Amino acid sequence: MVSSTTFEYTQTLMGMTVTLTLLEQNETVAKLAFATIKLLEDKLTVNRPVSEVMSINLAAGKHPVEVSLPVFSLIKQAWQLSVNPSSCFNMAIGPVVKLWKIGFKGDSIPADHHIKQQLLLTDPFDIELNDTTHSVFLKKAGMEIDLGAIAKGYIADVIKNLLLEHHIHHGIINLGGNILTLGASPIEKSGCWCIGLRKPFSLSDELAGIIKVKNKSVVTSGIYERYFVQNNRLYHHIFNPLTGYPLDNEIESVTVISNTSLEGDIYSTIFYGLGVNASGEYLKKHPEISAIFLLKNKTMTLINPKNFNFDLIDKHYEINLH
Repeated sequence: MVSSTTFEYTQTLMGMTVTLTLLEQNETVAKLAFATIKLLEDKLTVNRPVSEVMSINLAAGKHPVEVSLPVFSLIKQAWQLSVNPSSCFNMAIGPVVKLWKIGFKGDSIPADHHIKQQLLLTDPFDIELNDTTHSVFLKKAGMEIDLGAIAKGYIADVIKNLLLEHHIHHGIINLGGNILTLGASPIEKSGCWCIGLRKPFSLSDELAGIIKVKNKSVVTSGIYERYFVQNNRLYHHIFNPLTGYPLDNEIESVTVISNTSLEGDIYSTIFYGLGVNASGEYLKKHPEISAIFLLKNKTMTLINPKNFNFDLIDKHYEINLH
């Protein structure tokens, strides 16, 4: 018999709604999970004057800063991604992002010379990591690192491990759109958890389709999340770290289905920068990762669909299997 009983626990953390969906009532574990998220947010945020990451940024051009091992490990992973020449991920892009203010009051197109000026502060090779002391040094004054692009994924994975340690093997962790499913769902006969895939730019959160997964992470990056329009052109929050301008390609959103939420965060950014064809070539060699691309021409490309099931809702889309 399929049970439909779930228990939802919700808090506002990291500037978003965080929801835990469990199959048993467990206030104690929910409170522990939320306390852990808050603790990690306090270490990683750049939206407050005090955090481990902010202490690094405030010491830019002055001296190295020692941080806790978990923060150092995450920074090291982010650095390795940032120095990869084929990746559009760059944790040092902060000065450019602040210039554009996309998603915040005062967003506008900065002068080209200002963008070029700020780009000089975004070279990841100007970040010095010391494995012995777990210290981080930004060599130029004005540099900033921002782990926002991967912090949610990292935290979701930590919470999954916490739930497993407390013998909770079925449920959903939703960190404002970073969705991580545990085990199989006893709610659906198929054992799949049903995750909505949002239709880009829909005013009423309409769905393009339903993604069905077991024990997988589902992470979406889209140009509809934060943007402004000027002179009939859309400027969004996913930047090309080489030019300092928003990336301009055929993609409206990319969803990554993977084993960990951190992978989802990483690859949703990387695949957006690579585009559909180059991402498809990469995914041929990595069959454990899947992707769904929603394109501006109203086609939908599914790559490595064996890791999930998909139900199309919006019939305006034409599905291509890659």
